[in-house]
This record gives sequence, structure tokens and C-alpha cells, in this order.
Amino acid sequence: MSDHHYDTCVVGAGAAGLAAALTFAREGYSVAVIGEAAARRDGRTVALLDGSVHLLERLGIWDALEPHAAPLEIMRLIDDTDSLFRAPTVDFKCREIGLDAFGWNVENATLVQILAEAVRVHPEITSISNMAMGLGSQDTVTPGSQDQRITVSLDDGSRVAAALVIAADGRNSPMRRAAGIRERNWRYPQAALTTILEHERDHRDISTEFHTRHGPFTLVPLPGRRSSLVWVTEPEKAAHLREYTDAALARTIERQAHAILGKMTIDGPRGVVPMGGLSVARFHADRLALVGEAAHAFPPIGAQGLNLGLRDVAALRDAVVASDGGGADPGSAAALRRYDRGRRFDVRSRTLGVDMLNRTLLSGLLPADFLRGAGLRMLAHVTPLRRVMMREGVSPRLATPQLMRREAPAPAPAPM
Repeated sequence: MSDHHYDTCVVGAGAAGLAAALTFAREGYSVAVIGEAAARRDGRTVALLDGSVHLLERLGIWDALEPHAAPLEIMRLIDDTDSLFRAPTVDFKCREIGLDAFGWNVENATLVQILAEAVRVHPEITSISNMAMGLGSQDTVTPGSQDQRITVSLDDGSRVAAALVIAADGRNSPMRRAAGIRERNWRYPQAALTTILEHERDHRDISTEFHTRHGPFTLVPLPGRRSSLVWVTEPEKAAHLREYTDAALARTIERQAHAILGKMTIDGPRGVVPMGGLSVARFHADRLALVGEAAHAFPPIGAQGLNLGLRDVAALRDAVVASDGGGADPGSAAALRRYDRGRRFDVRSRTLGVDMLNRTLLSGLLPADFLRGAGLRMLAHVTPLRRVMMREGVSPRLATPQLMRREAPAPAPAPM
């Protein structure tokens, strides 16, 4: 048998994994988190959409996070491709769909830090800093009983047993591969330069995304006269830009942004992230569920990445609570089948949409430019269509998990 026993075991201590630990502890399950909760500051931020904010409110961390975040009231798309079929500028305004903000932008490292502190002090969560090495076979806790566990082996030779293992261990997930879940990886001829900027003009809570021939160039508000930058371009150019002096890089960014925020200065570290995508054949195996980048990955377009991962977590909670019925088996086959069915359309449709938009920017073919331009023109002028797209971009209307809705249920009774 194993050294330690829990109801759920989360492998991975990034934002999705820590949120999963807090979500299942909220329902009364004992939780182990395997991994070191650390996120280096490299200029990356995350735009937490409305549903994700509701989830973080229910997990009790939003009050600590809100002072570090800026609201996103307008999402502006600008065609900067010099195409013959140049699309009009499109403004998505949160007030059109009854929201005060589409979401809030915050540094990724700050989010992880606040989540990690909440995990550290939670009485139902045990943090284990060791590295997970692999999955073991299923065991019964008591001979002849139906109380089954699966084991995770650690690098110190010990093991953790749990009824449910949540793999939140990233794009190269060892848990996914140990479970034998097939994956498909692809790369784009792009990399993203990330950093934090100060600027002389107020951003007015507007996130501005320029569509260029090499990918999006996006300025996202932060508190004060500050914004985060995600500049998707050729890998060689991104690497070259990273080596610029602060003054030279600020001037280059200002020109690329057409000086919409005035004079700029660099106000944080910078990083370069290769662009690619990942999809999986299924979202579960025996007593294991994939969440976050262990289940999907794609370019930073439309603020879908971590929001989709947090929706995985909330949807897994719904599937377990609906199937478990207050019992003691969060990893039941019924719960995991329910989770898999519920995630397929949401994840795959958004992966396809982001992939298609990115490839139309890269192709340079006139038919692709025409279709993209026509689509954006319709969004600019057809109000009902624009509102539908905004609502679906924030959260799937027909399948929003309970903890991401405006009205959330009370915590479930603790499992017996």
C-alpha cells in the first residue's frame, strides 16, 4: 500500500492545479497537491474572464487578487495586416451583454502566489513539494471493499494514493503520458514576446489587439497607466527584441502600437514563449482527469487559455458532485465519463477557432484575408451576432459550470 491516502491528488501547482485543489477542498474532500508552487515573473499576465472571477470569488481569493488586477471593459480588434480586404476596427463592449467588465487582467505570478497562499493555509489540503514520477496500479483500501485508489509515485520513493488524480502538470504532462492518453502537438512559426509597460496615456480599460501578418500584438490593461504586452511574431525577431535595451524596446513597441498610449517605458521583466497547440484524444483515464494545459494548449488569442483550464476544474467539480452524491468516490467511472463528455465541445471548438484565426493571419492568401475581413465586418455591424460572440467568448452559455455562474450553490456536505 501507499504512504499517504487522500480523496483527491492534484499533480501540478500552477494556477489550474492550485484552483483545482481549492475547489475540491471546498466540497469537503481531502486533497494533496504535488509540486512546487512557483511562477517566475516574465511579463506574462492572464485576463480572467467573468466566469473565472466568479470561481475565484467562491474560492475566497478574489478580494486579495482584485487590487492587483485591471478591468477589461472594451476588447478592441484592429486589422494591421495591410491586406486588400482590410477589416474595420471592432469594439466589443461589456455593457452590451450586461457586464461591468469582460474580466480582469493580472500578472500570472501574482495569481499563482495568492492561490498558493490560500492552499498553504487550507486545513483540508496537504502540499507535497516532491516531483511526481508516475502512476501505479489501482488498489483497494480494504480487502473486499469497493473503495479504490490509484497511486502516484514520488521522486523520494514514497507514494500517494487517491480516489481521483487531477493531472494539472502542464503541456508535457508526465501523468497524461503515464495514463496512455494520446496527444497531438503542433507548432506555429511564431513566438510571443511578453513584458510589462508604463505609458503616458490612460488605457481607459481597453484591451487592444492588433492583427499583424505574424500574429497578434496585444496591449492589455493593468492597474494605473500600465499594460502587459503579448507580441506574437517570428521566433528570431522575438529573440532579437528580448535582447534590446529597455529604451530601444520601448521605442519599438511604441511604434508598433502606433503610439496609441503615448510614450512608453519598460516596467518589468520580459520573456519569449514559443507558440504551439495541443489536443488530446480524451480528457480522462481510470481515476485520472486532465485539466489546463495537460488537456489543451493554443496561442494567446482571445484570452482563452487559463480561462478554459479553470472551466475544466469547475466542470470536473460538477461531474464529481453529480455522480458522487455525497459518497466517497470522486474518481468513479461515471464522474469521469460525465466530465469527458462535457469538455469535448467546449475545448475542441475553441481550439479550432483560435487555430483558424491564427492561420488566416499567417497565410497571406487573399481568400483567407477576405473571409477574415468579412467575418470581422459582420461582427462590427450585426449587433445580435456580436453579442452572441461576446457571450460565448466569455463563457459557453449552455454549459457554464455552477461555480462560474452568477448564482453558485452552497458547498456540498463533506464526503462520508
